[in-house]
Amino acid sequence: MKVVTTGRIHSWDLSTGVDGPGTRFVLFLSGCPLRCLYCANPDTWHMRDGREVTVDEVMAEIEKYRGFVTTARGGVTLTGGEALLQPAFTAAVLRRCKEAGLHTALDTSGFLGARATDGLLADTDLVLLDIKSFDVDTYRKLTGGELTPTLNFATRLDRLGIPMWIRYVLVPGWTDDPAAVDGLAAFLAGLSSVDRVDVLPFHKLGTHKYDALGIDFPLRDTPVPDLEMVDRVRERFREHGLRAL
Repeated sequence: MKVVTTGRIHSWDLSTGVDGPGTRFVLFLSGCPLRCLYCANPDTWHMRDGREVTVDEVMAEIEKYRGFVTTARGGVTLTGGEALLQPAFTAAVLRRCKEAGLHTALDTSGFLGARATDGLLADTDLVLLDIKSFDVDTYRKLTGGELTPTLNFATRLDRLGIPMWIRYVLVPGWTDDPAAVDGLAAFLAGLSSVDRVDVLPFHKLGTHKYDALGIDFPLRDTPVPDLEMVDRVRERFREHGLRAL
């Protein structure tokens, strides 16, 4: 008897250059254990708000775009929310994608990295690892979670030789501290599987979602970083021998 693995998703989309190499089919899973103050997708926080789908349904949707994403040297990216909140479903989708010959990427905070089995990671070609801050107190205030699980996950990925793109959201007054940036850069420089660091300027494009949900956006009055700040932080990563974009 065939076991049907189901999961809850928010939506899917196509993107180019920001969710992994090439053009990607991006699957947004529902549910997230963190509450990042700058989160642009508060509508993905709760599992109950997603719609239930089977792996077969997801693969049927992906198949419609196979020619497009493969021609553009892309693949499939699982994100959220937090994809590792639904590890069995995530693992099943990644396995089917690999069987179909598609490049796979997992976008995660790493907070639930312990839930990723070695089998799940064996089917993952690239991990987009979001490291919110390298300062323990700032990380806790910014996300509501702990930093250590993410660092442990990064070390494990390096040990397994799984390529990583590090994503670092630059928020003025929160993640622009030079000492914290240097600390993170030094840590990443010691991991051979880190391919690049993406310094992502904080933005407020999700503000309307908070308004629609009747939720306060905590960083509504926080300024976005200017180009000088972004370049300065990127340069600090580069000084440690990292490729920073």
